[in-house]
Amino acid sequence: MKIKKYAAIDIGSNAIRMLVSNVIENNGKQIILKNALVRVPIRLGEDSFTSGMISKKNLKRIKKSMKSFSLLMRVHDVKDYLAYATSALREAKNGNKVVEEVLSKTGIKIEIIDGKKEAKIISNTNVFDVVDLEKNFLYVDVGGGSTEFSILENGIRTHSKSFKIGTVRLLNNGVSEALWQAAGDWVKKHTRDFAKVYLLGTGGNINKLHKMANIKDNRPITFLTLNAMYSMLSKMTYEQRIIELGLNPDRSDVILPALQIYLRTLKWSGAKVVYVPKVGLSDGMIRELCKKKAKKK
Repeated sequence: MKIKKYAAIDIGSNAIRMLVSNVIENNGKQIILKNALVRVPIRLGEDSFTSGMISKKNLKRIKKSMKSFSLLMRVHDVKDYLAYATSALREAKNGNKVVEEVLSKTGIKIEIIDGKKEAKIISNTNVFDVVDLEKNFLYVDVGGGSTEFSILENGIRTHSKSFKIGTVRLLNNGVSEALWQAAGDWVKKHTRDFAKVYLLGTGGNINKLHKMANIKDNRPITFLTLNAMYSMLSKMTYEQRIIELGLNPDRSDVILPALQIYLRTLKWSGAKVVYVPKVGLSDGMIRELCKKKAKKK
């Protein structure tokens, strides 16, 4: 049996995360187990989606985070890593400069990926460990700056699309009605021929909602439950959601726009439930790294 540790650094619009996973090889089989997850609440989207630039303050915070991640990877004896940046750096005018400075100061090499690659990586995660492979799914990953949609038929990704509809962007009134319309049209077009379709939801917000709803095991969360939660949460203030529900400050505001995205998507597709496999971009990055290593052998 061989055990190696790989890391995935996901530089998103609402937070930066590093996932460390154990990759176990035994008798020709590979098992990937999560080992550690660190999340830093740096909201880059507020810079990028309003001023179009990553501020000096947040650039400093990114560099400090990457230095910390570099040290943690050494402590964990991580053999290799991937660091991907999504919407916020993708749209920032100084995004490439940020990447250069981080590499120079910390040694961490960041790749800014487009929405298509992001959707592909997310849909290549181990989502089918908890759901029926024979069902047709609309995979929805809600981030701070964008939402990635993928159609999964019998476990195969047939279509994918990224839209600039995200929780941080919505908080800053950065989503037009035309964009909502375009997303709705895409979802309707690619789900209308299914007798039944189910949603697969990933991202911190749907994970939190699933937990708040006290749903056990791998059972899905229903449209009615999400609608009731939206009604309840929208009547509470930002402060009440933190104090009474125990939400983190950087979750308390984005959870409502996330609910809006899921509720609209359920209506567009005609789906009644959302399965929540609790995986995301970083999980897909670990798998991508494993594939790259396998090809080099």
